[in-house]
Amino acid sequence: MAELNIPEAPFIDGATHLHSGKVRDLYELPGGDLLMVASDRISAFDFVLETPIPGKGEILTRMSLWWFGQLADLVPNHVLSTDVPDSVRGRAVVCERLDMFPVECVARGYLTGSGLREYDASGEVCGIALPSGLEDGSRLPTPIFTPAAKAALGDHDENVSFQAVAGTVGDATANRLRDLTLAVYGRAEAIARERGIILADTKFEFGARADGTIVLADEVLTPDSSRFWPADRWQPGRAQPSYDKDVLRNWLRSPASGWDQPSGEPPPALPDDIVERTRALYVQAFELLTGETF
Repeated sequence: MAELNIPEAPFIDGATHLHSGKVRDLYELPGGDLLMVASDRISAFDFVLETPIPGKGEILTRMSLWWFGQLADLVPNHVLSTDVPDSVRGRAVVCERLDMFPVECVARGYLTGSGLREYDASGEVCGIALPSGLEDGSRLPTPIFTPAAKAALGDHDENVSFQAVAGTVGDATANRLRDLTLAVYGRAEAIARERGIILADTKFEFGARADGTIVLADEVLTPDSSRFWPADRWQPGRAQPSYDKDVLRNWLRSPASGWDQPSGEPPPALPDDIVERTRALYVQAFELLTGETF
């Protein structure tokens, strides 16, 4: 397990800190609702980097809220209010407490990343057989549901079969999660394409209310949880340019960083130009998709 080195969550008057993840801090408010705060932290290779990306938490929050609005007729979401304490205004939401499902609900419309590695080894992704001859960046004949089991903080999520999900949450819930995941992906993919962006893949988290209603939660369709590619530069057979943190991943892999990844040592601080380039890509994705100015 990688050493995450997550900074101590800030004190928020009247809220009780419950948990911190790679990016978000979760608090309980009087009455039992939750306050979810998106920080400017960024992670790579299962480490939380010591260098934040300024404004990232606000970008993720505003982007998620915009997408929740686009998807409201397909699935309810967990947001109750954006009336939050001044210290976290713009990067936090009040949300309902849910019984979260222990699965990352991943939809893929294109083949890349861990899906490509599975395909190259077996011709399948999460037990789904795919046509021969596909390569990095290939568009799939139809989007597929490729879930992953949630890992302990600092570990990789592990791709699993639909049958494994059904064994965990039951057949009916597994079917509903798959259907919702593919419906949301289909809507979002079409919206992104109209704006010149390919939504290659994305992951969602769902929870259940006490009455069994399934609710879309956490963040949704941000550069942290999705692969966004410029449509006019899409070219299967190579790694695609993207609106995400590949800039900093590539720098960390390069000799310029001086980082020995297999050593297990934390990555070094990011140089200013890498921070600015990463931030610019997040802002560009936000503005192209939402039509808003950051």
